[in-house]
Amino acid sequence: MSVEQILAYIPLDVALIAANFDRFFYGVWMTLNLTFLALLIGGIIAIPMAIARASNHRLWNPVIWGYTYVFRGTPLLVQTYLIYYGLGQFAVVRDSWLWDPILSSAWWCALIAFTLNTAAYTTELLRGAIIDTPKGEVEAAIATGHSYRSRMRRIILPSAFRRAIPAYSNEVIFMLHGSVVASTITLQDILGVGRWLNGRYYLAYEGFITAALLYFIIVFAITRVFRWIERRYLRHLTRRSEPTPSVELAPSPIR
Repeated sequence: MSVEQILAYIPLDVALIAANFDRFFYGVWMTLNLTFLALLIGGIIAIPMAIARASNHRLWNPVIWGYTYVFRGTPLLVQTYLIYYGLGQFAVVRDSWLWDPILSSAWWCALIAFTLNTAAYTTELLRGAIIDTPKGEVEAAIATGHSYRSRMRRIILPSAFRRAIPAYSNEVIFMLHGSVVASTITLQDILGVGRWLNGRYYLAYEGFITAALLYFIIVFAITRVFRWIERRYLRHLTRRSEPTPSVELAPSPIR
């Protein structure tokens, strides 16, 4: 059976997808660029906020709690719209130095919204990991003379980071899926290219199915990377099967 005959049985216009695949490559680059930059910046922001939340800081704890409550309690689409469409309604924003290079750009608005959103989730994720640090590790650090900063830097945070890896892998995937919001503010991410292809050629499935397959491949790669990280840094937490002790029978007396 020839290639043409095989393609005839596929209910998709594969040739059209292949002809526009360079646009999908650009969409992949846009999606990964926004997602991982937001995760990087949001992760850096989340670390001090998680420490302040875990330590019940008198001043910063309620402020950070309010921030995480707002950004975890509202949809990412609404947050992106408020930044991209809402801030431009204020003259003080349009006249500021931030308007022309940053707030008037769809890419920067998407990055700001994604960063603030993932920082809120990562803050609560790390806060839980810090609080759940085994008391024995903390008491051992205090007994050996570590100050609060020293035991936070050398004992608590490294332990919390390792134990937060499985949950953070879900946050990475959720952030990748949430990045489809960028297509609603004129950015050509993976979904945006799929919507463009369907609208340009009056198709129903080709653009969306191609986008779904690309997201599937990226998620598969992310899960494989995190699985390797878990095996490397969480090996000491896995239960090892203890060998069954061999029972040695006493020698029978010689009669």
